[in-house]
Amino acid sequence: MASSPDHHLNGDPKTHISKKPKLSPTFITAAEIAAEFSHHDPNVARINNGSFGSCPASVIEAQQRWQLKYLAQPDHFYFNELKKGIHQSRTIIKELINADHVDEVSIVDNATTAAAIVLQQTAWGFSERKFDKGDAVVMLHYAYGAVKKSIEAYVTRAGGYVIEVPLPFPLKSNDEIIAEFKKALERGKANGRRVRLAVIDHITSMPCVVIPVEELVKICREEGVDQIFVDAAHSIGCTDVDMKRIGADYYTSNLHKWFFCPPSIAFLYCRKSPKCPELHHPVVSHEYGNGLAIESAWIGTRDYSPQLVVPSVLEFINRFEGGIEGIKKRNHETVVEMGQMLAKAWGTHLGCPPEMCASMIMIGLPACLGILSEKDTHKLRTHLREKFGVEVPIYFRPPKNGEVESINGYCRISHQVYNKVDDYYKFRDAINQLVSEGFTCAQLSS
Repeated sequence: MASSPDHHLNGDPKTHISKKPKLSPTFITAAEIAAEFSHHDPNVARINNGSFGSCPASVIEAQQRWQLKYLAQPDHFYFNELKKGIHQSRTIIKELINADHVDEVSIVDNATTAAAIVLQQTAWGFSERKFDKGDAVVMLHYAYGAVKKSIEAYVTRAGGYVIEVPLPFPLKSNDEIIAEFKKALERGKANGRRVRLAVIDHITSMPCVVIPVEELVKICREEGVDQIFVDAAHSIGCTDVDMKRIGADYYTSNLHKWFFCPPSIAFLYCRKSPKCPELHHPVVSHEYGNGLAIESAWIGTRDYSPQLVVPSVLEFINRFEGGIEGIKKRNHETVVEMGQMLAKAWGTHLGCPPEMCASMIMIGLPACLGILSEKDTHKLRTHLREKFGVEVPIYFRPPKNGEVESINGYCRISHQVYNKVDDYYKFRDAINQLVSEGFTCAQLSS
């Protein structure tokens, strides 16, 4: 699969990194890929890269070297190595995402931390009476659960009015997303309110769909939305990420999901603009007031090694034909192929057209499995893990009024460089066995 021909992936194929990556003259072999991920459990079909990512052995070794440097002489490491190393990682990220300046890039633990940083600033806007009580924050109904909780903790508590954009599923086109988003902005501006912040996913988690962020950001600008935050936890290494083209005020993505870093590391991009207020890390330490990037580079004694291995990760990625662009295209091509194979085997359908997915895709599960609640999805996922050695997340779509025997359960499969076709055949055969045995989720204990 890793050597399949490149062809157009979602997004603009003309997107480029401003500095050409130095690709290996000899590309990585299948055996070398297997060795890099030999620490994975061989008994599990690991088709859920989207949740926790994956880290190759060569990067784990680089991480351990950084950890030993710190443990050998912490004072030397702190005064002479740490800031320089983090700055180097930020510089690489700046080039990858096409930001204007390295000062726009901060490194934080994960996208959840980045969301807290942005939403904390929004909460201060209400508490300092820069915003009126009842001014709106708009987010997608598909927003990640932790981000929804952060909005509740920061925005709702401070007096903001939260509007969720309802989105259908399965999806047929971007037009459905754009139409619902415009309606939500209209609701946000009703009764003289201002929309102070729009929180937009780039790739939603469950169900997973690539959101047309450029179009939604443009709509926000036209409608006078104050600030735009793109929660792109899955994006870097999975789809095109270009700050100048996207045009958001804030953008975050994890590097431990699809960019092969060890957990946990994310970047938070903050566009340089007089209209963008100064952000602060919620963990206040000695660097407070020196800018978010410097604040985030020291939040007390901890393990900073995930933030320091980005150069080693880039070396690993550039062993592949086409570098990260080649990996993205091959992952997309293969996950679509595997998704279509599963849908055909089960007599179901994909959750969205192939062009609306990146390296993950949703597939309907047979209705006869009786997935009737969120609890059923957890029970079935555990059963697949424990009985069949398949790791895959499952989504429950509540039936619409009047639907009978509809497909309410969908799986989300991922493809990363370590996956093999047999991983997906194993999943296919497990579901087929359950169907042939007359299994339903009602048979599983809680």
